Amino acid sequence: MKQNQKRAWLFLAPTIIFVTGFSIFPILRAFVMSFQGGPLIALDWTGFSNYQYIFKDPEFWTAIKNTIIYALVSVPVALAISIMLAWLIFSKVKRKSFFETTFFMPYVTSTIAIGIVFRYIFNGDYGLLNFVLKALHLPAPNWIDDPSMSLTTIIIFGVWTSLAFNIVILMGALRNIDPNYYTIADMYGASGTEKFWRITMPQLIPTIAFLLTMNIIAAFKVYTSVYALFNGQAGVGNSATTAVFYIYNKFQIVGTPGVAMAATVVLFLIILFITFLQRKMMKKIGEQ
Repeated sequence: MKQNQKRAWLFLAPTIIFVTGFSIFPILRAFVMSFQGGPLIALDWTGFSNYQYIFKDPEFWTAIKNTIIYALVSVPVALAISIMLAWLIFSKVKRKSFFETTFFMPYVTSTIAIGIVFRYIFNGDYGLLNFVLKALHLPAPNWIDDPSMSLTTIIIFGVWTSLAFNIVILMGALRNIDPNYYTIADMYGASGTEKFWRITMPQLIPTIAFLLTMNIIAAFKVYTSVYALFNGQAGVGNSATTAVFYIYNKFQIVGTPGVAMAATVVLFLIILFITFLQRKMMKKIGEQ
């Protein structure tokens, strides 16, 4: 038995070293750097000054507010649309593999490349979206250059980009539901709506919990979408700045790594807390 344990640790050693070197150590290093100031090559211990700075910085609170709004809106909307589309494909479409491949293509495509395309779609003067809105006699806002629309633009883009991963995972979960449930429901004359809410949704709760966790974490780490849509900026007047964009700006542009790491630690704690609450909530729903 002890010999097997030694062999197990031997096989686990490469993974443990990899995880420690590329996951645990950077977290610890970021925490230490959050108490240091100065340039990256000559950091000095400054205590809690970096935390005092970010908590007094209006730009930091704007970034946190934008990130929270983005997560609270984009995640449930994207998840609801994904469930609806996955159910329609699973129950109505015959060639499911073709649609799964089509929906999954954006996930394996560079976000920067997709963002550049969407930058032209969202263009206020000649963009496709405004062309359609004008044809329907609807208001056509300036999605990119209007500070009041910056966050809405990111949310729309975020919802679209998250559909691919969600739909493919949900399709896999739908295939694992025992078809006998639906057969018995048909015997008792259950409608499509009743089968969806009484059979499909309860079976999907573990998958939805997983997707909710992954999407929330991804939403709080949103950066590439902002960079791609606004051409390397955070919108007009930093109206689209997010927590990660704030960290990038302080670290790479301003050159204050200590401040950036302090913001990183705060963001990490926020994600940890929200993920904990979400898991508790989904556990209670699953027990009901």
